[in-house]
Amino acid sequence: MKHPTYHRIDIDGHKIFYRQAGDPRKPTLLLLHGFPSSSHMFRDLIPQLADRFHLIAPDIPGFGQSEAPSRANFAYTFNNLAGFIQRFIEVVGIERFALYAFDIGAPIGFRVAMKYPARLTAIISQNGNAYEEGLSDVWNPIRRYWSEPTDTNRDALREIMKPAAIRWQYEHGVSDLSKVSPDGYSLDAFHMARPDAEEIQLDIALDYASNVAMYPKFQAYFRQHQPRFLAIWGDKDPFFLPAGAEAFKRDLPNAEVRFLDTGHFALETHSSDIAAAILNFLL
Repeated sequence: MKHPTYHRIDIDGHKIFYRQAGDPRKPTLLLLHGFPSSSHMFRDLIPQLADRFHLIAPDIPGFGQSEAPSRANFAYTFNNLAGFIQRFIEVVGIERFALYAFDIGAPIGFRVAMKYPARLTAIISQNGNAYEEGLSDVWNPIRRYWSEPTDTNRDALREIMKPAAIRWQYEHGVSDLSKVSPDGYSLDAFHMARPDAEEIQLDIALDYASNVAMYPKFQAYFRQHQPRFLAIWGDKDPFFLPAGAEAFKRDLPNAEVRFLDTGHFALETHSSDIAAAILNFLL
């Protein structure tokens, strides 16, 4: 079944949206999106892989079509978001899977991988960082917020939630802007305009510091378990530098590292290249 189907499932009282395609009897590939996107970012990739894989792409809580629990009752931390995805895996009944993780989906996915090392068959990191040298200077205002979580430093980050900044994330580093559909950044801007969405994302930005603190644990997991690993990177990403992709080979000597001539949202311009790389890597 190449055409995706769309579902909502209850996870501990919260509705989680996901899309899936392919035969459930085939190897499963779990797709985790990034900020400020949703599983919509996989709209072109999924049909290219559905003949060979069973694909499942949830919207992380607070993103896309999934429910956004109230901040009064739910802490938007990466540990909690990873816990939601772990529960999703159990409720949907995913026994073994490869993982595709992008942007903030990567530290969520690496936590999931550490939880299920025996069930994980491979990791594909698309601009998903786990090394200090991968963080560019664009992170400096966010780093200030980590070190001094004041209202002033929080407010200084609000601009990255606005439509113009979201569009910039999609277009920066792309040589031919005609290849970037407006659907992605327009939908992200729509979701970001919902009540409390901006505060949720600022909470997540604050807790990103926990991922940097976890980098040594992620790296220890890589060294111990040596998962099959593909790092495929838009090499003009303003957030995560190519050095972050190369760094995986320190702990995973057999990792494959590939670069694409594009920016952060590499699927927008290079979905066929990424699909071909995945097929070559996993099959």
